[in-house]
Amino acid sequence: MKRIVIFASGSGTNAENLIKFFQNRETGSVIQVLTNNPHAKVLERCKKLNVSALSFNRTAFTSQDDVLNILKASQPDLIVLAGFLWKFPEAILKVFPNKVINIHPALLPKYGGKGMYGMHVHEAVIANKEKETGITIHYVNENYDEGAIIFQAKCYIDTLDNANDVARKIHELEMAHFPKVVEQLLKG
Repeated sequence: MKRIVIFASGSGTNAENLIKFFQNRETGSVIQVLTNNPHAKVLERCKKLNVSALSFNRTAFTSQDDVLNILKASQPDLIVLAGFLWKFPEAILKVFPNKVINIHPALLPKYGGKGMYGMHVHEAVIANKEKETGITIHYVNENYDEGAIIFQAKCYIDTLDNANDVARKIHELEMAHFPKVVEQLLKG
């Protein structure tokens, strides 16, 4: 059985969806969730779902090897960023090459980069009067949202849609596609 570690920063709906999806699967399971936010709702979700969850600070993540050592001990087959907002350190990427993926709430390369997450993305999509948007699942490299694209799914934007409407459509795409793409990657 393949081992999945999730990184999240906020409410954890994608993390919860992945945990539930893999609970009765033979392909893999979520063995741990790590967060940079000690107040993140994802911690409560993990407790309810009986999944190990830890929070860490920036020093443990970037300038010491604390998080790297946790990952080495966990030996994940895949590291999944699900609403994780910090840039991933090169030290971790070198130890886990092509094993770190992210989900982004837009059709990359559009609306990617530092500061482009969540409602910031949806507001920019609406401000630019885009006709469609979607999700991108991609490998993580040393630059924000520039890793190789694994999967994209699109949705259309109606002329009356606002950023909240777009957020709802994106959330539906994430819930439908993210676990399936993760499972395909685990299957090789």
